[in-house]
Amino acid sequence: MIYRHHIAPPRAFSQFSHDLIRHPRLSSDAVRLLTWQLSLPDGARESLSRTAERARIGACAFTRAKRQLKEEGFVHERRLQGPGGHWVTQQLVSNVPLSAAEAAKLLARMPVRVPDASASPQLAPSARVPAAGAPTPPPTDGHPRKDSEENTSHHPAEPERRPDPEPGPEAAEIPEAARTLVAALPHLSPDLRRIPRGMYDELARLVSRWLAAGHTPAAVRTHILRGLPDDGTPVHRPGGLLRYLLRDVPHAPAAPAPAPAPGAPTAPPAARHPGPTRPSSRLAGLRECEGDHVQATLFRPVAEETLCRACSRPSLPCP
Repeated sequence: MIYRHHIAPPRAFSQFSHDLIRHPRLSSDAVRLLTWQLSLPDGARESLSRTAERARIGACAFTRAKRQLKEEGFVHERRLQGPGGHWVTQQLVSNVPLSAAEAAKLLARMPVRVPDASASPQLAPSARVPAAGAPTPPPTDGHPRKDSEENTSHHPAEPERRPDPEPGPEAAEIPEAARTLVAALPHLSPDLRRIPRGMYDELARLVSRWLAAGHTPAAVRTHILRGLPDDGTPVHRPGGLLRYLLRDVPHAPAAPAPAPAPGAPTAPPAARHPGPTRPSSRLAGLRECEGDHVQATLFRPVAEETLCRACSRPSLPCP
């Protein structure tokens, strides 16, 4: 049994929602990174990478935690060019999930500051190493200089550039129903939000095989939902998971026969001819008694007798 004892801190404390601390899709590093950022005083400009460094979160764990926070809407970023041509990255951290439109409105109100020497390396541009030697202006005639004695008769000819191939017939044969179903998959589950756009045609071809086999779009969506993890495990490659789930097409269940209309004549059932059946292992070796029985009685003979034990004893009446 666990007992809990709380003492309210006199100063320097923050209030967080239990839903944030117990979020099923945020790792412990993501929750620590978010709560650390939310506990900073107003006006602090500490970046997420600096917070991860102070919290002793490694590079791989920080990348994973930051991706989870962005997927759940707690962190938003935008990169823009400020005064003097400097590029800066604005980061927005919130204690509730925000949509992209809501985050854009909040970021638009924030002033763009030019990074200085005290800025985080994540925001400040790196210093460039100057090239050695004096700068040389480009030629003004537009043609490279060529030695008059150079023999160019044996230079290989420049390969002819072929036009880009047109999309094959497979892309045109994908039914519209399959494309519509694949386009709606990111709204089916949060685990499917990051499907690569380049895989949509491949997934649509796989879905078209399911539809051609007789499966309904609802059955395809149900099959996909059953294949997603239900223990909170994040899906890092949703496209590969969908390819695995849709690779094998099972047989579609037979549709039930329609009920006959009221008053319609019904056809007599077809005669069934039962085939030969094999006796089960429990009935193997049994024989039917030839005595006087009301019902058939089976017994296991010891030798070649044809009567059961009750019929072979004259003193005992047969049942």
